[in-house]
Amino acid sequence: MPPQLPKSPKASVPKNSVNDSASNSAKNSLDGKRILLLFAHPSQHRSEINFPLFKAAQQNKFVTAVDLYAEYPRFEINIEREQQRLLDHDVVIFQFPFYWYSTPSILKEWQDLVLEYGFAYGHEGGALHGKTFICAISAGGMEEAYRAQGYNHFTVRELLQPLEQTATLTGMNYLPPFTIFASRSAVPEHRLTPHLEKWQALLLKLHQDEIDHEKAAPLITINDLCSLSALSEE
Repeated sequence: MPPQLPKSPKASVPKNSVNDSASNSAKNSLDGKRILLLFAHPSQHRSEINFPLFKAAQQNKFVTAVDLYAEYPRFEINIEREQQRLLDHDVVIFQFPFYWYSTPSILKEWQDLVLEYGFAYGHEGGALHGKTFICAISAGGMEEAYRAQGYNHFTVRELLQPLEQTATLTGMNYLPPFTIFASRSAVPEHRLTPHLEKWQALLLKLHQDEIDHEKAAPLITINDLCSLSALSEE
C-alpha cells in the first residue's frame, strides 16, 4: 500500500510544457475513448522502436502523447497538471523500454507524485475508477527468455505485476502489455513496420472501446491474440 501522504499544493504550469494542442484534441474528441500516452525513454537518440511508436501515436487526434523526459527534464513533475490529464482521459498508456524489469525512473517519479492518496486511492480517492490501463514496452531479450525456464525466469506479465496491482488499487481495468521482444534486431529483421501497424490498430480499438477485456485478461501479452481485430467483441 502506498503511503497516505497529504495532497500536494498546486504546482505552476511549466512554460516549456509540450503537447497542449494534442491534449485539447483528445479532450474534444467526443466520439470515443480519450487516450493519454505517457512516453518515457531516457535515451531517445538511440531508440529504434519506442520513438517511432510515439511519433505514430501523435498522428491520432484522440491521443494526448506526452514525452515525460522532454516535458520534465529536471523531474519537476507538475502534479496538478498531470492529475487533470488523468481526469480528462479514459485510457492511460505507459510506453517505455523495459529496462531492468521496470520503468525508467521518471515514470516511477510520476507515479510517486501524481497518484496521491485522496486522488487515486484511499478515502475519496476514486478519480481513476473505470479507466483502462495498459503498458506498451520493448524488451531486448527474446520472448523465450521471459518464462520460468528462460533466462529471465518470469514472463513480462509477471514482471509488470507492480503496475498491474497499481491499476487494481486505483480501480483501473488492466490490460496485458503490448510488447515487442528482441527489440534490438527488430529493424534489421523488418519487424518494426508490422509492429507499428498493430500499434495503430490497438490505439484505434482502445479509442473505439472495442477491446474484449475478458478475452484479453488471461494473456501474457496482448500480442498473443492472432489479430488485434480479434480483440473486438463479436
